[in-house]
Amino acid sequence: MGIAWDEYPAAVSFDELIAPGGAPRPGASALVEFLAALGGQELVTRQKAAEVAIRSMGITFTVYHEEGGSIDRAWPLDIIPRVIALEEWRRIETGLQQRAQALNLFIDDIYHDQRIVNDGVFPRAYLADSANFRPQCVGIDPPQRIWAHICGSDLVRGADGTMYVLEDNLRVPSGVSYMLENRQVVKRVFPEVFEAAGILPVDEYPSQLFDMLRALAPSHVQQPEIVVLTPGIYNSAYFEHAYLAQQMGCELVEGSDLAVADDDYVHMRTIDGWRRVDVIYRRIDDLFLDPEVFRRDSGLGVPGLMRAWRAGKVALANAPGAGVADDKLVYTFVPAMIRYYLDQDAILPNVPSFLCCDSQQCEHVLANLSTLVVKPANESGGYGMLMGPNSSDSERRQFAELIRAQPRNYIAQPVISLSTTPTLVDGHLEPRHLDLRPFILSGREVQVTMGGLTRVAMRKGSLVVNSSQGGGSKDTWIVDTSI
Repeated sequence: MGIAWDEYPAAVSFDELIAPGGAPRPGASALVEFLAALGGQELVTRQKAAEVAIRSMGITFTVYHEEGGSIDRAWPLDIIPRVIALEEWRRIETGLQQRAQALNLFIDDIYHDQRIVNDGVFPRAYLADSANFRPQCVGIDPPQRIWAHICGSDLVRGADGTMYVLEDNLRVPSGVSYMLENRQVVKRVFPEVFEAAGILPVDEYPSQLFDMLRALAPSHVQQPEIVVLTPGIYNSAYFEHAYLAQQMGCELVEGSDLAVADDDYVHMRTIDGWRRVDVIYRRIDDLFLDPEVFRRDSGLGVPGLMRAWRAGKVALANAPGAGVADDKLVYTFVPAMIRYYLDQDAILPNVPSFLCCDSQQCEHVLANLSTLVVKPANESGGYGMLMGPNSSDSERRQFAELIRAQPRNYIAQPVISLSTTPTLVDGHLEPRHLDLRPFILSGREVQVTMGGLTRVAMRKGSLVVNSSQGGGSKDTWIVDTSI
């Protein structure tokens, strides 16, 4: 029996696949018709086939427990894709390119002349209190003056259809391998749709990443040695580190595999002896990169690595210090950065935000904790948040104390009724909330993945999409309706 879309529960928010009245959204017709003909039982069968494929391919992620310890889990994929028409995507793509360009100009400015601070556009006090500003990076000129080579900006769509930027991830953003693997799995279970739906490919990302990294090497190096630096097998994103190294044909290394020589060049230990390294795609946080400069107790980094980078003997992506813009307080200034550096209006709006370090805005937040989302400025993965409408009196009292103690560390936002899309739940389709993380590569040009990693809240009514907190994922189809 086929799926009757007129029985699909009407969402209180914007649904990405089905418009009010049951008609498919632009670009979704082929998928909606295919699913309608397929039927619920066959959908369940294909979902199980996808789960078997994920296990056989070894696609996992690591979940850490508060008590300590961790567990590897199979990557959660719901096989009903999320669809965005190419015409809309082009505008989103241009907005993300604009944003990445402004963010890189901001970071470079902060570590050099600080014009944006001196001109009063970004308050000096906010920079002084930044947890991710690295004084050790002042005056350094990375290749092409680019600091955040890989950015993952999270997008959400509100009930009125507006696409907002929720945050920018500029330190060591993860998830792109799952975007690529989701596509491979969905191609396996829905081969019929790929014949006719006009779905644009995502699989060029590893070659784009490799080309961008290669361009960071000194110009006299014809065949640069590029490595992926991982904290090791216990890191939650280790699958991705290994996957990207394999896809690019690069060595996957840990800090103990590298050494900085007296001439400030970095070398890698191999079975044939030491080999010079020109570019490092590092997946280690700043503070663990170099025990000579940052945390002395770090066993993950490479002593002397910052010295080698400062001397221009090795390129690092993302550059140390890029996290100064990966701060939810700094995020609120990105539209102002775009105006300041590019003399343009932001194409993609921010979610309206309140700064707790502003006394007037802070009083508003404290008076309305039950209706707002409160976020720490430098956490990720959905941790440390207060979801006001779902919080208890004691949780709100606790957050009020935290805000009063460290107002710089918190921002607040109204609850956005995230858009939904049909998701397979107990053999039938129900709307579930979702977001989207496209990945932006900044090199000689700024490239955006054709879509991104869609994360979906699997629990009914939940707005928390993080896989570490029970969320799932979907393949993201950018569909060319002219094909």
